[in-house]
Amino acid sequence: MTIEVRVPQLPESVADATLVVWHKQPGEAVSRDENLADLETDKVVLEVPAPVAGVLREVKVQAGATVTSGTLLAILEGGTAATTKATEAPAPSAAGAAKADPGRLGPAARRIVEEKHVDPATIAGSGREGRVTKQDVVRALDGKPPAAAAPAASAPKPAPAAAPAAPRSGRTEQRVAMTRLRARIAARLVEAQSTQALLTTFNEVDMKALNEARARYKDRFEKSHGVRLGFMSFFVKAAVEALRRFPVVNAYVDGTDIVYHDYYDIGVAVSTDRGLIVPVLRDADLMSAADVERAIGGYAQKARDGSITIEELTGGTFSITNGGVFGSLMSTPIVNSPQSAILGMHKVQDRPVVVDGQVVVRPMMYLALTYDHRIIDGREAVQFLVTIKDCLEDPTRLLLQV
Repeated sequence: MTIEVRVPQLPESVADATLVVWHKQPGEAVSRDENLADLETDKVVLEVPAPVAGVLREVKVQAGATVTSGTLLAILEGGTAATTKATEAPAPSAAGAAKADPGRLGPAARRIVEEKHVDPATIAGSGREGRVTKQDVVRALDGKPPAAAAPAASAPKPAPAAAPAAPRSGRTEQRVAMTRLRARIAARLVEAQSTQALLTTFNEVDMKALNEARARYKDRFEKSHGVRLGFMSFFVKAAVEALRRFPVVNAYVDGTDIVYHDYYDIGVAVSTDRGLIVPVLRDADLMSAADVERAIGGYAQKARDGSITIEELTGGTFSITNGGVFGSLMSTPIVNSPQSAILGMHKVQDRPVVVDGQVVVRPMMYLALTYDHRIIDGREAVQFLVTIKDCLEDPTRLLLQV
């Protein structure tokens, strides 16, 4: 029995996808629901599962091709006999080692490994739980010894004055095509900077009260809700309160109109091996701190294993990004168009500050708000950021909404 394997129905907002890599080759046995190939869209990586157990007989589309919904990808021969016959075939060579442990490789890393015929077992992964990233593969390729190294001279001799210096060995280059996600990120960032009047205002927040509140309640919080208490839930709640007071920051420009939202969908930037994505917390004003922490943790896990959906990345009325987790002390984040503003968090660092006329050391964080100056005036942007600062320096304000 032959089965056609086709591109699944793509989400409405996605026109096409790129076939990144085949995890199975013709003649190999497959199990039901086993991932045959990865399809990369502008936002997520989709898997193509085997509809039945059997043997992959023919591949119709090669890696790197652009496909649409319903495109015929492969022919699968179903049935127990076909599977048994395939399992008796010789084991794949080392060149196919990249398929042995697909969970250890990110999609971009997997593509380079298969194109360059690199054994992933020889690459040390720097990602979470030993995951091999694209950068790991590129570094491994750069570290290969040159094909023909010049032998060292037995004794140093001065070169003739007219002779040019010999080029340094190992000067290699690697040209790697952008992933669709990276290309989409690049296009959106350029679009935001070319279509919006972006301006950034800064402030700083004393994290002492927030640190103390978190230290006091984190154990009870985790015991009660089954999730760790982080800083992001406080920042999300502070952002919602500031958006309530300054609704234009929660709006966007549509032609000659300003569209105001009466809801608060907060995007939280998450870094992955493939690039930065922004999953959205729907109706964040109705979420508890535990709901926020649980949702962010779930999105981060989905982003790492590639299972996040386009629906979870779509929309958003305001965004928050935390460069502090990477050590950034100050930055100017770029607005996630068509939104009109984004809040940047940064590293918490002990600094001397003046409190009640005395110089004391406090844990301080710089805050940045990048905003579209076409609809948000400087006064509103500054007061918005001050509201967030006040809420974080006195967390009781979040409870009382004052």
